[in-house]
Amino acid sequence: MHQPRTFLDNFFLVIKGLCMGAANKVPGVSGGIVAFVAGFYEEFIYSLQKLNSKAVKLFFNGRFKSFFQYTNAKFLGLLIFGMLVSYFSVSRILDYFLAHNELFVWATFFGMVIGSIYHIGKDFSPWNKSTVPAAIIGLIIGVSISFLSPARENDNLLFIFFCGIISVSGMTLPGLSGSFILILLGNYVLLLVDSVNALYDTFSEIFSGDFSFYKNEGRMQILKILGVFTLGSITGLVTFSHLLSYLLKHFKAITTAVLLGFITGSLGVLWPWKRTVFKLDEVGNPLLDSNGDRIILNYTRHFPNMAEAETWWAILFIFMGILVLLILDWYGNNRQKNEQVRASR
Repeated sequence: MHQPRTFLDNFFLVIKGLCMGAANKVPGVSGGIVAFVAGFYEEFIYSLQKLNSKAVKLFFNGRFKSFFQYTNAKFLGLLIFGMLVSYFSVSRILDYFLAHNELFVWATFFGMVIGSIYHIGKDFSPWNKSTVPAAIIGLIIGVSISFLSPARENDNLLFIFFCGIISVSGMTLPGLSGSFILILLGNYVLLLVDSVNALYDTFSEIFSGDFSFYKNEGRMQILKILGVFTLGSITGLVTFSHLLSYLLKHFKAITTAVLLGFITGSLGVLWPWKRTVFKLDEVGNPLLDSNGDRIILNYTRHFPNMAEAETWWAILFIFMGILVLLILDWYGNNRQKNEQVRASR
């Protein structure tokens, strides 16, 4: 798993982190798909699994070199760095295009998921009486999630903890978007908008020497919610990584088949031709979050009008999304061949 990487490999690892961060930002898109398609999903899961009690002991005993080697920290660090950079760069650009060219953004991601299905499926050979039903089950679950109706917002701390566990699934489970799941659970605005804004405002006040926020009951409640959500996310990350690493070690073919069906089912969420349904008040006016943006309730899907030029542009973007995955596929195959050549010398 801990294969030596060249500078170029490390650079592309940061780029992949950028892509994971951008994908996790969009409701309906999973950063786990990026990891799966780009060929580092298993290493990612196994590295997360190493964040355990042994790693804690190595760190607090001062055995930092052993800690970094055991946890594959350079790999995780480059990925996380890419995700953080994405939050302040690629994600912002993505927000702009979602606001001005939403159809083309969805079309591009739709094409990328189609490309990922091809990428994963072309080398998956053990289709048998175990893997076919597993793929069908994954497909049914993926499609079912696509058409669920969202719940109401709930700030119960146990439910917030559960939301944290579920939200991290977008990083670990290809095809399952943590953002979209939070929309279905009714807490997308509370946890990914209001809480983040409250944290930002708190840090801004602290840096300016203002510590009066602790007297603000509403602010402290949201910060408490954010803390519980973060704890749930960490719990989910560790739990899912251990579960998935076990499944990949002992039931790799069946697990891959389920994930392949799951990713295929997620195409229902990503269908480009849809209208966004916003949450309304009693008189029919759209409700706004703390950023002043309209709150997304769900999506209604429809078939495209083939007589419109915009439809054909969207189809072009679908093919562009597929092309991106084909390029990633080529890069992965080329890297594998180069590693085999180096190993044979």
